Order: sequence, then C-alpha cells, then structure tokens
Amino acid sequence: QVQLVESGGGLVQPGGSLRLSCAASGFTFSNYFMSWYRQAPGKERELVAAITGAGGPTNYADSVKGRFTISRDNAKNTVYLEMNSLKPEDTAVYYCNAAFKRWEHWGQGTQVTVSS
Repeated sequence: QVQLVESGGGLVQPGGSLRLSCAASGFTFSNYFMSWYRQAPGKERELVAAITGAGGPTNYADSVKGRFTISRDNAKNTVYLEMNSLKPEDTAVYYCNAAFKRWEHWGQGTQVTVSS
C-alpha cells in the first residue's frame, strides 16, 4: 500500500522557519522523483521544489529560491522541505508528490500558516 505522510506544518510568524517531512512507504523510494507542491485558498496548486531520486539536481519555484531547500534521505524513505524567511504569501497546504514513469502518488497535505 502506497503512502505519503506529510508532517511539520503549523503556524509560524513572518521571518520564521519550518521543516516539512514526507515519509514514504509501499514503493521503491529511490526510483522516484520527489516534489513539494502547495495550494493556497482560491489558487491553483503550484510546484514549490523538486529533487531527483539520487538527491540532485534540484529545482525551485522562483518565489522560494534562496529561502527553501529540498532534500531527501533514501535510507529513511523521507523527503524534506526546509523553509526559512517565511512570508505570509507562503501560507498554503503543502503536498508531497512522488513520480516515476507513469506512476504518481500524493500525500494528504499539511497546513502551513505564516501570520503574526
């Protein structure tokens, strides 16, 4: 059974930091291209960051470059998103995505709210 379970979301003040985790199970994690997406209220889901199965290269949305870092630990079947210098516009539900050839899996999402 394929599972992607996100954690680490919450409420943080502007300028603060959060680290999201996505624990994977039920598939060969190291084969999969892993990504973080987010969806704010009233907006379309957008790609935030992505990482290859080997751990690099990585890709980031322009809006998060220099503030967010995606990484993975294939031994732990986990992908991370380190988020620094958070802004109110980063508020969204963050989703983990796994993709390999024709297969694609999504997590249930974790809420990130940036507010004073």
